[in-house]
Amino acid sequence: MRAYADKDLLVIGPEGEQLGVMKLGPACQAAKDAGLDLVMVAENSEPPVCRIMNFGKLLYEQKKKLKDQKKNQQAQKVKEVKFRLNIAEHDYAHKIDQATEFLEEGCKLKVTLTFKGREMAHTEIGFELIDRIIEDLKDSGTVESPAKLLGKNINMSFNPKGSR
Repeated sequence: MRAYADKDLLVIGPEGEQLGVMKLGPACQAAKDAGLDLVMVAENSEPPVCRIMNFGKLLYEQKKKLKDQKKNQQAQKVKEVKFRLNIAEHDYAHKIDQATEFLEEGCKLKVTLTFKGREMAHTEIGFELIDRIIEDLKDSGTVESPAKLLGKNINMSFNPKGSR
């Protein structure tokens, strides 16, 4: 505020009324007489605008508003469905139904296909199963990351249809 000692400031009172253009000294005195603080609200305007208000209350309200905004935010949930190479048809259908339900709820979906033992020799069968999964889930979601073989797993992820 000291940089504004010689400048004119537009001062707004505690009830929102304009007190007029004044120098820093008289503006500070008016705030002190009211038992409040002089707060710069628009530094770049011409003349700069100051308001007489309770600065502690302003900070409290800003923190409260920020806290309320954070409360209303939701992190994107990631659900996972795991498959095996030799999966029964009924189990496959049930897992596809679960995956569809997760995507329709708006959750991201991670699909993992796990190989055990000698199944690693037939990763092409695993990629065929992944292609079948993609085909069955194309109405509910879009592929976010393509299928990748990482160690003994093939991983891929889906986004819900409505989001990108």
